Formats: sequence, C-alpha cells, structure tokens
Amino acid sequence: MAEKWYPVIDYTLCTECGTCAGFCTHGVYDAAKAPVPVVVNPAGCIDRCHGCGSICPQGAITYVGDNTGWTPPHGLSPSEAPACSCGCGADCKSVAVDFLFLDREACERCAASDKELDEAVAELSPVLTTLGCCVTVNKVKMDSPSLAEQYRFVSSPTIRVNGADICGEVKENRCASCGDLCGADTDCRVFEYAGRQYDSPPKAMIVDGILRALYAPAPIKEEEPYVIPANLVQFYQSMQEKSGCGCSCSDKTGGCC
Repeated sequence: MAEKWYPVIDYTLCTECGTCAGFCTHGVYDAAKAPVPVVVNPAGCIDRCHGCGSICPQGAITYVGDNTGWTPPHGLSPSEAPACSCGCGADCKSVAVDFLFLDREACERCAASDKELDEAVAELSPVLTTLGCCVTVNKVKMDSPSLAEQYRFVSSPTIRVNGADICGEVKENRCASCGDLCGADTDCRVFEYAGRQYDSPPKAMIVDGILRALYAPAPIKEEEPYVIPANLVQFYQSMQEKSGCGCSCSDKTGGCC
C-alpha cells in the first residue's frame, strides 16, 4: 500500500456522481459519504494506481506523489480502467483497519493493542489473500485535537474495521501510563469480549471484527455531531502545558514548533 500516494478531489469539477467511490475496493473513500467522494483512508490507496481517476468523467481526480506524467482521461469505462497493483484483481473485497492511539511508546495499552493487531492481521492475511481480499492497516497517533476531530476519536486505543469500531461501547478506566505521560489523571479504553474485560483487545476480538466487516457488515448509521470527549480535552491541555511549546506534543524543550 502507498505511503504518499492517494487521490485528491477537485470539488470545483466534481459532480458527485459517485463513480470513483464505487470503483475503489480498498476503502480509500468514505462509504458513508457516498456519492460525495471523501478520502478517509489515504493509506489504503495502492501505489501508482490511477483507477478512480481514470473513470472519473469530469477529470476531477489527481494524486499526491504522482510523477508518472499521467493525466485524467475523462471517463474510461470500469473495464478499461487500469487495475491496481495489489494482485487481487478488480473483484477483491477490501478491509481497511484504522488503529487510533495516543502514544504507542508511553502507553502500555496502546503498545499491547498494536502488537495484537499486527498478530491478527498476520494470521488472517494468507487466508484472506486466498479468498481475494485485501487488508490495509492505517496507524495514526492522535497527537492533536485537530486529528481527533478529523477521525472522530473517542477513546484510546481504538480499532475500526471499515469504519466500524470493533467494540461497540466505549468503556474506560484510569490509565497510569498516559497519566504519567501528560501529568494528569487520564482514562483509556477497556475492551469487553467473550464475557471478559481486557486492557487491550485480544487477537481473537480483532479477527472477529475483520471477518464481520467482510461477511456481516453493520448497517451504516447517520453520524452525530462530534464533540471531543472531556477526557481527551484534558489530556491534550495537559500535554500542552507540560511541553510549554503551545501544542499537545511531549517535547519539553519547546523545539518542536
């Protein structure tokens, strides 16, 4: 998957026909916003793939990182559009996993969740590849209120599969690691699975979440207005005060800004 390659929409040209979002099988576009094309998972885009841009009838799509000389052809048919390079073919099923966390280095829960996620994906990948499925993992450190708003972040750590939280209900308790990091009492997430409560999601829970997204996806719900939870507001404010640099990072010298 691409690190710095993803589509950019020129909304002055876009007619919101939904062709691009319907064509992409890698979860790059937000299905809940369709037919309006909203890039929600840029990391899922396949490097050098021009598929969605090639079928756009308005030529409204270009790509970050594109130095290939490609220009929008204004509306190839889906059968004419170049296939992506993932090797799965045009009929692949896509699973986009978002791992959202406050700090993998300082927080024991985030570190453990990261490890469980990697193991779950590694265990599933050979089977999913055989079934013609692709899994992309997007790991994002939620180090600012603006990122929290962009991803509608509710608690750390969070794992979403195709936009759906693997744990439907948000439950938290005091996290000593994040409290030490920011210098204030901070709550982090706990996960309930198979009748037990865990500080990090067990591998089996993540596997179940991925398989549900493929074979029993939850219905898309209308999004409610997002408000940053008070617990996260306090964390970001405490990090800003601790750093002394005017942002929410952990640089005590003030040299990051």
